Amino acid sequence: MTDTSDTSGSSGAAAAGDIGVQPYWELMFDADGDPDPARRDRLAAGAAQQRVTDLLVFAHGWNNDRSIATRLYARFFAPFPALVGAGVRLGYAGVIWPAMRFTDEPIPDFDPAAADASAAPGGPPLLDDATLGALARCYPGRELTLRRLQELLAERPGARSAFDEYARLVRELVSVRAGSPAERLAEDAGAGVPAMLTDDPLGVCEVLTAALEKCGQQELFGDGLKRLWNGAKELLRQAGYYGMKRRAGVVGQLGLGPVLGTLVKSAPGVRIHLIGHSFGARLVAYALRGMPAGVTGVKSVTLLQGAFSHYAFAARLPHDPGRGGALRGVQQRVDGPTVACFSRHDTALGMFYPLASKLAGDSAGFRDLFDRWGAIGHDGIQAVDGAQRLKLGAAVPGTGCVSIDASPVVRNGPPPAGAHSDVCHRELARVVLAAGRITGK
Repeated sequence: MTDTSDTSGSSGAAAAGDIGVQPYWELMFDADGDPDPARRDRLAAGAAQQRVTDLLVFAHGWNNDRSIATRLYARFFAPFPALVGAGVRLGYAGVIWPAMRFTDEPIPDFDPAAADASAAPGGPPLLDDATLGALARCYPGRELTLRRLQELLAERPGARSAFDEYARLVRELVSVRAGSPAERLAEDAGAGVPAMLTDDPLGVCEVLTAALEKCGQQELFGDGLKRLWNGAKELLRQAGYYGMKRRAGVVGQLGLGPVLGTLVKSAPGVRIHLIGHSFGARLVAYALRGMPAGVTGVKSVTLLQGAFSHYAFAARLPHDPGRGGALRGVQQRVDGPTVACFSRHDTALGMFYPLASKLAGDSAGFRDLFDRWGAIGHDGIQAVDGAQRLKLGAAVPGTGCVSIDASPVVRNGPPPAGAHSDVCHRELARVVLAAGRITGK
């Protein structure tokens, strides 16, 4: 792996101006889950040298570069130093992995200057050059495919054949080699290809256009078949997210999981607390499955608006009792609770995630769709015996699966994502501390 960042410091921790808290390290992974070995080793050695008692490891979601991810880490970690009591020596680690986001998705409290003005309500559903570049970095070698997708969105032909071509190119963009680890790590509560990539393209674009209207994005461009190009752009967005969801599993299980084993061996006294946002929540959950046998250093897991199945931890799926979720039982690898924060204001997970997750051949009706294919960040952990559901601010139990309704604070954000990225709150920092039994003030 090529080291492309600017982190420096003799102990491996970033300078205070980079992140705002110390000591801070970065873990960097490529799309196959391979870590930057120098960064991995600096964290393992530095945590012991800095006498860290509790290490917070945060994995971002679909951010498209290191700078956006580190700004998220800086804002989320900022309250922690003032919240912990004497005797606690916190360390901070940010996971950097090759994800992306569409540039027309503003993040609450972040500078919106990078947002694509052409994608404002009422404007045509264009694929701007910034998002095109982000997609090209995430899917190298697919530049011609991306350029053609950009052309079709700009032209918006009023012919069914154009939608067929567009859908074929989207499938080509996110395809992976058959039998590869990425293919095997795509699903949390099923096995197969999402229906959005196999069903009639015009019908899929129709459903996605209706979903955009339902979530509050009323002023869509055009009428007739041209109006369905709004759904076509959403198909590209959701297919890209499907690819990032798959990649998060790869990086978690094949990358972060083994790194946690190395860290526990090098700094056996450090208590590790995993935090993930969106697909980063999926990443840290899959890291539990990828940890070497016998590793017991993870003391808590906090999932912020997790973009993976609410049945992932279930021993038996309600709609298929003969099978369990892909992560069934991994919560037992945590020496503490696995906490999922969810919000009803998250339309990315409440509306689009189920539409994008439904598998080809699934016969569930639209009413059942949201139960069967719902996300953990929309309604919490489901179908796990003994799992508890709490209000924000309630005492967090010391073990097991816990779902916390964070709707009172995770509530701001425009369509189509809603409050999905509104996770930088002191109240959620307190959830992490409570879950990890980290002494507070």
